[in-house]
Amino acid sequence: GRFIDFKNTLILLTTNAGTELIANMCADPELMPEPEGLAKALREPLLKIFPPALLGRLVTIPYFPLSDEMLGKIVQLQLGRIKKRVEERHKVPFSYTDEVVKLVVSRCTESESGGRMIDAILTNTLLPDLSKEFLSRLMEGRAVAKVEVGVADNNFTYVFD
Repeated sequence: GRFIDFKNTLILLTTNAGTELIANMCADPELMPEPEGLAKALREPLLKIFPPALLGRLVTIPYFPLSDEMLGKIVQLQLGRIKKRVEERHKVPFSYTDEVVKLVVSRCTESESGGRMIDAILTNTLLPDLSKEFLSRLMEGRAVAKVEVGVADNNFTYVFD
């Protein structure tokens, strides 16, 4: 083996241990605990998975669940990337309504998934729909003048003309 110096190294370990405890403790924004209190409360769930000797060498930094407002900002960031891609590659304006953001946030039902669920929703619904329409119009020789994404009956709607 080789000798490796970890003196100036930070190793991050993540776990879903204590997710339910965090969700319960943070359910009411008025009673949200301080990070130190949350870290102490997590000790028991962490001890069920990790040996005490390991936990003694770690610093527990708990996360707080993402609020709907924060999830909405993440959705806007992701939609901004899609907008940039569409506008750069297809040279057409791309827009979406506030209802699109709200719909994506409402579909993020698993708190342990955090913002990853947003990517899954956009990747598995919105992007395939856009791709199909762009490809079919390309094959038929029909131009796309604009892309507007909206919501109707709890589903995404699209306008391409």
